[in-house]
Amino acid sequence: MKILVTGGLGFIGSHTVVELQNEGFEVIAIDNLSNSSIDVLDGIERITGKKPLFENIDLRDKSAVQNFFSKHQDISGVIHFAASKAVGESVENPLLYYENNINSLVYLLQELQRKPEAHFIFSSSCTVYGQAEKMPITENAPIQVAMSPYGNTKQIGEEIITDVAKVTSINSILLRYFNPIGAHPSAEIGELPLGVPQNLVPFITQTAIGLREKLSVFGSDYPTFDGTAIRDYIHVVDLAKAHVIALQRLLKKQNSEKVEIFNLGTGTGSSVLEVINAFEKVSNQKLNYQIVGRREGDVIEAYANTDKANAILGWKAQYSLEEALSSAWQWEQKIRNK
Repeated sequence: MKILVTGGLGFIGSHTVVELQNEGFEVIAIDNLSNSSIDVLDGIERITGKKPLFENIDLRDKSAVQNFFSKHQDISGVIHFAASKAVGESVENPLLYYENNINSLVYLLQELQRKPEAHFIFSSSCTVYGQAEKMPITENAPIQVAMSPYGNTKQIGEEIITDVAKVTSINSILLRYFNPIGAHPSAEIGELPLGVPQNLVPFITQTAIGLREKLSVFGSDYPTFDGTAIRDYIHVVDLAKAHVIALQRLLKKQNSEKVEIFNLGTGTGSSVLEVINAFEKVSNQKLNYQIVGRREGDVIEAYANTDKANAILGWKAQYSLEEALSSAWQWEQKIRNK
């Protein structure tokens, strides 16, 4: 079966391409390389022995999307990652996020609705919950007012998919994941942010390797046990495997609803300082960090209740925080040739 992975050379997308190819799927990856590198194709090939088909397409270009689907009419499923994803950047540049994250989704769904049958996996986010009232967060937690334009694009995306599913043959699974970190155990692919990292772990590894002078910890006055924000950090390989399982569920027509929703996380919350301490332990590196003010758009704490994914998908995160951080450090050292 031929599967389209949008944002297929990005962090989560590339790891999902690997897992799809390991399961025997034929993959076409679309990416506009705005936050990724063409070299990722070689990393995927070194891991799996096969290079996926690749097309450099910006999904905001409606005619390019139409041309792609007219050329590839035998696509069995779509996993949609392509989106801008940094909370802070979305606060500073909301129109970029609304254009990129919403238009690309609409153009994809317009093509898929023409098919007699379509299977769609959406890369959603725990940001749709805003600051949830109860921990851990279940799929039934109320959707709060978004804390950032990024979070809002994920909420809107889910609403669009739900509305479209009611009147088309598209079946969808929305995967709300928490904080992906780590790299493939081979260190052939990993997180490769262009410019200054927006996420904690690549900033940690870049500081440890000497690329950044110091790490900023945003806020130490949160109502948490050590004052720093708490997140659920999940290894990217665990996350990638969940996408393949979700896709197989749709392809086998095992879904009980037109749109299903699953949280993907470890079920454990870790504070920023806990992550720093765990990294120092596995890497034997002392991190230079400083406490600064809170960052707009950040919630206090968010970690998942994963009972639904465990029971229905038969999926559970396997890697520990330390294992994920160790893989991220190995990847950082490899790409810096140290």
